[in-house]
Amino acid sequence: MEIQFQARGRGVPRGLTVAMIAIGALCLVAGLVFAGISVVFLTDAERARGTVVALDWHEDHDGGSRKDNPPVAYPVIEFTPANGARTRFQDSAGSNPPSYKVGEQVEVLYRPDAPEDARIKGFLSLWLMPLIFGGIGLIFTGIGTVFALVSRRRP
Repeated sequence: MEIQFQARGRGVPRGLTVAMIAIGALCLVAGLVFAGISVVFLTDAERARGTVVALDWHEDHDGGSRKDNPPVAYPVIEFTPANGARTRFQDSAGSNPPSYKVGEQVEVLYRPDAPEDARIKGFLSLWLMPLIFGGIGLIFTGIGTVFALVSRRRP
């Protein structure tokens, strides 16, 4: 028993297919670059105990015009690296509700040659950017590939 489907319509424009695959590939490359940066950071990083000393609240930076987006809290951490100079930094990952409380103890990863380049040892701090770009890249590349396969099968 053989089932055949006949597609009607004009199909997907070739330019759209190429654009989807190209955007997807660029996002995948960016995701790999960010993942590489995190891996290199992890291989060189030293550990220290830190304390959340403040929450720095920021408005949403997505550039949109929505006024109902709540502000996001970025933890501000103080820690003492091996060189003994007390260091303060703001983590790159913020959330609402806040992921950390003032006074909470956290594990900090930092570069010995630049203690101000530090991050909280947490999944979001290390892998958020690779996941965002990699995920967008997979979606766009997948959709573009489906468009290409569908267009190819048309007579």
